[in-house]
Amino acid sequence: MANEVSLELNGLRRRCDTVVWNHTDAKPLIIIEYKAPTVKLSRRVFDQIVRYNMVLKAPYLIVSNGLTHYCCRVDCQTGEYSFLTAIPTYSNL
Repeated sequence: MANEVSLELNGLRRRCDTVVWNHTDAKPLIIIEYKAPTVKLSRRVFDQIVRYNMVLKAPYLIVSNGLTHYCCRVDCQTGEYSFLTAIPTYSNL
């Protein structure tokens, strides 16, 4: 797991709050974006983490403001995603 992970997207430097790496092949497994409790988790917040994933191609994305949490599974080949009812444990990823 790494915090404040830098990446380059369209020539601009960006920073992911947290990236969880797969321990077997060191590929990104989850990107997590944290917001303050006062920030509503909107489409704009979700779009931010989706842009990061254009570079990292992690199969799971999590967004949280500490009160509400969303997790989705992403098919990086098709770009399709589905929201999960719970955040899976690492061993179930």
